[in-house]
Amino acid sequence: MQYLYGPVKSRRLGVSLGISLTPYKTCDFDCIYCQLGKTTNLTAERKEYIEVNRIIGEFKTWLENNNEAAQGLGYITLSGSGEPTLNSGFGELISEIKKIASLKVAVLTNASLLSDPDIRRQLWQADLIVPSLDAVTQELFVKVDRPLAGIKIEDVINGLVALRKEFRGKIWLEVMLIKGINDDIRHIRKLKEVIERINPDKIQLNSPVRTTADAGVLPVAKTKLRKIKEILGEKVEVF
Repeated sequence: MQYLYGPVKSRRLGVSLGISLTPYKTCDFDCIYCQLGKTTNLTAERKEYIEVNRIIGEFKTWLENNNEAAQGLGYITLSGSGEPTLNSGFGELISEIKKIASLKVAVLTNASLLSDPDIRRQLWQADLIVPSLDAVTQELFVKVDRPLAGIKIEDVINGLVALRKEFRGKIWLEVMLIKGINDDIRHIRKLKEVIERINPDKIQLNSPVRTTADAGVLPVAKTKLRKIKEILGEKVEVF
């Protein structure tokens, strides 16, 4: 399989079948914690990097040969090794998957493009969106996520707020906390204010435990994660 991977089992999504919509490490972020390594194609260009009909063809073949496994899936997950919303056909792909199979679709995104109303409309047919928000100040945003020049955290936040108002599915907000960088309690309190504006269904706290793009990217101590969970409230899950 070129574009499909798994099924994989995770605490967050259960058993899911992943789909990659871009070539390896094509993204508009170069996050210091990425387990896949540094971004090799840092871009915000939207185009059909991988043709939707090719992905759908592979998906149909997989379904034909894996009927039992398909019945055990919790989600079809659009993620992979780059930012899925950079593929201009991702909305069409969601629609086609829904026509072919009675399966839920989850989209894992860095949320960089959610300020665009058209991007948000293309997400409406998904069942679950898992956007990332690692920082709420531009300084920390640049330090942690290393976005393409011109991307502003204020736009990302406003896009998330708008998405919540429009989207009828579930939103699970993912936050990656790194020791000594974005785990300061003053930042966490600012993060709480922003999260209250976004109003996600869940907040999922993560801290790096695997190999990261940069050396010296360390996890936050479990005791501090518990304290942060208390600050952010009852919707928080710690992974």
